[in-house]
Amino acid sequence: MKPLFTLLFLAAVSVAVAQTDYDPMTEGMECTSITIGKKASADGSVMTSHTDDSHRSRTNIMVEPAMDHQAGETEGMYWRRWAKKVPGQMARYENILIGEIPQVAHTYQFLNTAYPCVNEKQLAIGESTFGGRSELKSDSGLIECQTLCRLMVQRCTTARQAIRMAGELLKEYGWRDAGECLTIADKNEVWHLEILGPGKDKRGAVWAAQRVPDDHVAVNANASTIREINLKDKDYYMASDNVYSLAKENGWWDGKSTFQFAYAYAPQTRTMIACRRREWRVFDLLAPSLKLDPNAENYPFSVKPDTLVTIEKMMSIFKDYYEGTPYDMRKTLTVANKEGKQVISPMANPFMKADELKLHRINGGWNELGERNIAVHFTVYGTIIQCRADLPDEVGALCWFALDNVASSIYVPIYANVTDLPTTYKTDGRMTGFSKEAAWWGFNRVGSLACQRWGDMHIVIDKTWEPLEKQFIDEHKDVEQKALQLLKSGNRQEAIRTLTDFTNRCGNTAVETAWKLGDRIWTDFDGMW
Repeated sequence: MKPLFTLLFLAAVSVAVAQTDYDPMTEGMECTSITIGKKASADGSVMTSHTDDSHRSRTNIMVEPAMDHQAGETEGMYWRRWAKKVPGQMARYENILIGEIPQVAHTYQFLNTAYPCVNEKQLAIGESTFGGRSELKSDSGLIECQTLCRLMVQRCTTARQAIRMAGELLKEYGWRDAGECLTIADKNEVWHLEILGPGKDKRGAVWAAQRVPDDHVAVNANASTIREINLKDKDYYMASDNVYSLAKENGWWDGKSTFQFAYAYAPQTRTMIACRRREWRVFDLLAPSLKLDPNAENYPFSVKPDTLVTIEKMMSIFKDYYEGTPYDMRKTLTVANKEGKQVISPMANPFMKADELKLHRINGGWNELGERNIAVHFTVYGTIIQCRADLPDEVGALCWFALDNVASSIYVPIYANVTDLPTTYKTDGRMTGFSKEAAWWGFNRVGSLACQRWGDMHIVIDKTWEPLEKQFIDEHKDVEQKALQLLKSGNRQEAIRTLTDFTNRCGNTAVETAWKLGDRIWTDFDGMW
């Protein structure tokens, strides 16, 4: 058995090594976003979410304060490109200034992740790349995805306002990115906005937006999911004024048959198993009574869940790797137990790359023909954001934030109105190289180690994170009640300080635990690789 275990070890180690050379722009499929309407959640919150699976995004999170601006000020527009590799630093993006647009008089406070995610007014954003037709990509525009997220949380308070603003800015300044879905929530509703470029050397964009019904859940997993649009129903649909004409001009729609946005502008995404399987898995976990076909080409844009969705359920979905289904990528790596029964090997790794899966003759893999888990080893961070109409904005906007692979990490609560964050969370691990000064490295080390012997190590990890995550969930309710009492008494400053102290305590506890957990794994599994 020694040669086999050596082979498995080397394959698992390559997962950690691959984190420095993974190229999301060539893969084109990085993120998962799940959205929940207010009548579909257990506490009445509207939710959006995001896993940044690029593994080249920056790893830190910062508080960007509200600001007033003078007339004539401008806002810089940036484009991401690969930075020159620096010894001791990980591969990363760098932002290049490509233009400017006029600044507004006032910008709101927001949590500044790689894709800015939520502001003080309870406007929240998730993201998922779907690529779309390559001939629509234009380098003439000024606005890319991360920039648009920033503009939305700086300038808007509702999802509809954000979509309308995006439409106006994109028409004037142009979309520079590939096809993107932004899942935009406020304290009352959540929308999916899908955007593509207008065509090579053109400035503008083509886009459509669809609202998730209040009692439904939806998902975007790197595929366009907006199909038929009814622009007469303004409560559920919006689109650019060229949404029909551009498709007709290019021969992607005949003008007579039913228009379907996804098939006009991103038809290849509807055939990719790596995307469709995640759509199925999310819906099957939330609405198993529907008995959806795991091999279908299309699923409903949204579905009504069998039971109201809790924050705990959302967290569990993002930790999912198809365990117990025929699509569990560990299933072919088996060993005989003491009774002689074939069981999944403790070294079977659900986060193997496509070439490793082929090496071990496992069906699937992260490519256009195979599987891709919801949880993946190349996640930089994940967010689950709750927007709550029954609470004042100071308390209502809550981001649950996890670093690295969510399956081996923990979600910590971060309120959008806090004044500061732990230093380790503000430090970008891509710039430091391996360092205890950056929180991300503590979680990344746990995830990388766990890939070596997932079957045994994830048990230790779960026993560490699950009670702490539950503690955070239980405690945040009491902290919110204290903050609400302070707000009622007119002491807003002390209420914000209470939320800030709690957020920082949870973050510091989580990162300290991550380093101790990594040390324990090194020790307990010494000699078992």
